[in-house]
Amino acid sequence: MDDCLFCSIADRKIPANVVYEDDQVMAFHDINPVAPVHVLIIPKKHISSLNEAEGHDQELLGHILLTAGKLAAELGIAEAGYRLITNTGPNGGQVIFHLHFHLIGGRHLGSKIA
Repeated sequence: MDDCLFCSIADRKIPANVVYEDDQVMAFHDINPVAPVHVLIIPKKHISSLNEAEGHDQELLGHILLTAGKLAAELGIAEAGYRLITNTGPNGGQVIFHLHFHLIGGRHLGSKIA
Protein backbone atom coordinates (compact mmCIF):
# COMPACT_ATOMS: atom_id res chain seq x y z
CA MET A 1 0.00 0.00 0.00
CA ASP A 2 1.46 3.33 -1.08
CA ASP A 3 0.05 5.32 1.84
CA CYS A 4 1.03 2.86 4.61
CA LEU A 5 3.87 4.09 6.81
CA PHE A 6 5.06 0.61 7.73
CA CYS A 7 4.93 -0.61 4.12
CA SER A 8 7.12 2.36 3.21
CA ILE A 9 9.57 1.43 5.97
CA ALA A 10 9.60 -2.23 4.85
CA ASP A 11 10.25 -1.05 1.26
CA ARG A 12 13.10 1.17 2.56
CA LYS A 13 11.39 4.31 1.26
CA ILE A 14 11.40 5.74 4.80
CA PRO A 15 14.42 5.23 7.07
CA ALA A 16 14.18 3.33 10.34
CA ASN A 17 16.66 2.03 12.91
CA VAL A 18 16.34 -1.60 11.82
CA VAL A 19 17.48 -4.29 14.28
CA TYR A 20 16.30 -7.34 12.32
CA GLU A 21 15.10 -8.20 8.85
CA ASP A 22 14.41 -11.33 6.87
CA ASP A 23 12.22 -12.12 3.86
CA GLN A 24 8.99 -12.03 5.94
CA VAL A 25 9.43 -9.51 8.74
CA MET A 26 11.27 -6.39 9.80
CA ALA A 27 11.95 -5.06 13.30
CA PHE A 28 13.00 -1.54 14.16
CA HIS A 29 13.19 0.79 17.15
CA ASP A 30 10.00 2.70 17.99
CA ILE A 31 10.49 6.46 17.56
CA ASN A 32 8.55 7.08 20.81
CA PRO A 33 9.82 4.35 23.15
CA VAL A 34 8.01 3.63 26.42
CA ALA A 35 10.88 1.55 27.84
CA PRO A 36 14.63 1.17 27.32
CA VAL A 37 13.89 -1.52 24.71
CA HIS A 38 10.91 -0.80 22.46
CA VAL A 39 11.04 -2.48 19.07
CA LEU A 40 8.26 -2.80 16.51
CA ILE A 41 8.00 -6.07 14.59
CA ILE A 42 6.04 -5.92 11.34
CA PRO A 43 5.22 -8.37 8.59
CA LYS A 44 6.48 -7.14 5.24
CA LYS A 45 3.15 -8.25 3.81
CA HIS A 46 0.48 -5.63 4.43
CA ILE A 47 -2.13 -6.89 6.87
CA SER A 48 -4.19 -4.04 8.30
CA SER A 49 -4.73 -5.61 11.73
CA LEU A 50 -5.00 -8.94 13.45
CA ASN A 51 -8.67 -8.97 12.41
CA GLU A 52 -7.61 -9.14 8.75
CA ALA A 53 -5.19 -12.05 9.22
CA GLU A 54 -6.39 -15.22 7.55
CA GLY A 55 -5.64 -18.92 7.74
CA HIS A 56 -2.85 -18.69 5.17
CA ASP A 57 -1.12 -16.11 7.44
CA GLN A 58 -0.71 -18.67 10.24
CA GLU A 59 2.93 -19.44 9.41
CA LEU A 60 3.77 -15.73 9.15
CA LEU A 61 2.16 -14.99 12.53
CA GLY A 62 4.08 -17.85 14.13
CA HIS A 63 7.27 -16.53 12.56
CA ILE A 64 6.61 -13.10 14.09
CA LEU A 65 6.24 -14.65 17.56
CA LEU A 66 9.43 -16.69 17.20
CA THR A 67 11.24 -13.60 15.92
CA ALA A 68 10.07 -11.66 18.98
CA GLY A 69 11.57 -14.29 21.29
CA LYS A 70 14.83 -14.29 19.33
CA LEU A 71 15.02 -10.49 19.44
CA ALA A 72 14.26 -10.43 23.16
CA ALA A 73 17.28 -12.67 23.72
CA GLU A 74 19.51 -10.65 21.38
CA LEU A 75 18.46 -7.37 23.00
CA GLY A 76 19.14 -8.73 26.48
CA ILE A 77 15.60 -8.65 27.87
CA ALA A 78 14.54 -12.29 27.60
CA GLU A 79 15.76 -13.46 30.99
CA ALA A 80 14.29 -10.59 33.04
CA GLY A 81 11.08 -10.55 31.00
CA TYR A 82 9.35 -8.45 28.40
CA ARG A 83 5.96 -7.63 26.97
CA LEU A 84 4.73 -8.33 23.41
CA ILE A 85 1.69 -6.28 22.46
CA THR A 86 -0.44 -5.81 19.37
CA ASN A 87 -3.19 -3.20 19.33
CA THR A 88 -6.21 -3.98 17.16
CA GLY A 89 -8.67 -1.35 15.98
CA PRO A 90 -9.27 2.19 17.24
CA ASN A 91 -10.62 1.14 20.65
CA GLY A 92 -7.65 -1.19 21.06
CA GLY A 93 -5.27 1.71 20.56
CA GLN A 94 -4.19 0.91 17.00
CA VAL A 95 -2.96 4.07 15.28
CA ILE A 96 -1.09 2.68 12.28
CA PHE A 97 -3.22 0.20 10.35
CA HIS A 98 -0.50 -2.27 9.46
CA LEU A 99 -0.24 -5.22 11.83
CA HIS A 100 2.64 -4.72 14.23
CA PHE A 101 3.85 -6.00 17.56
CA HIS A 102 5.53 -3.92 20.26
CA LEU A 103 8.41 -5.75 21.96
CA ILE A 104 8.95 -3.83 25.21
CA GLY A 105 11.39 -4.45 28.06
CA GLY A 106 14.49 -3.34 29.86
CA ARG A 107 12.72 -2.22 33.03
CA HIS A 108 10.05 -3.49 35.41
CA LEU A 109 6.76 -3.08 33.57
CA GLY A 110 4.45 -3.90 36.46
CA SER A 111 1.22 -5.81 36.28
CA LYS A 112 -0.74 -2.94 34.74
CA ILE A 113 -1.56 -3.58 31.09
CA ALA A 114 0.68 -1.50 28.82
